[in-house]
Amino acid sequence: MATEHLTKQSFLEKIFNFETEQEWKFLGDRPAIIDFYADWCGPCKMIAPVMEELSDEYAGKVDIYKIDTEAEQELAAAFGIRSIPSILFIPMDGAPQMAQGALPKHTFKEVIEDKFGISDPA
Repeated sequence: MATEHLTKQSFLEKIFNFETEQEWKFLGDRPAIIDFYADWCGPCKMIAPVMEELSDEYAGKVDIYKIDTEAEQELAAAFGIRSIPSILFIPMDGAPQMAQGALPKHTFKEVIEDKFGISDPA
């Protein structure tokens, strides 16, 4: 399963409708990771294959999305994205957590295990 690109409309439907809700209310069926990126960003290009690998390894357990900050400036602004890549980790319960920078694959796996409670499929 490849990573899915989100538009503002699909974000409102699948993740969180910030236009109607004041408090965070995750709409997904399983934990999610969102990669805020831009095509011109070198570190973003470095983690793109990692995101694809994680999408395959955790298929059906974790949804992995990408948001192009150039095309979806309103979403980037809503989350206060000032540097990219920015990674939003969304557990089923509790508040999402943001991380900045090109994280190594093992860091993603640690967060998936620790915050999402999903064991490494390898």
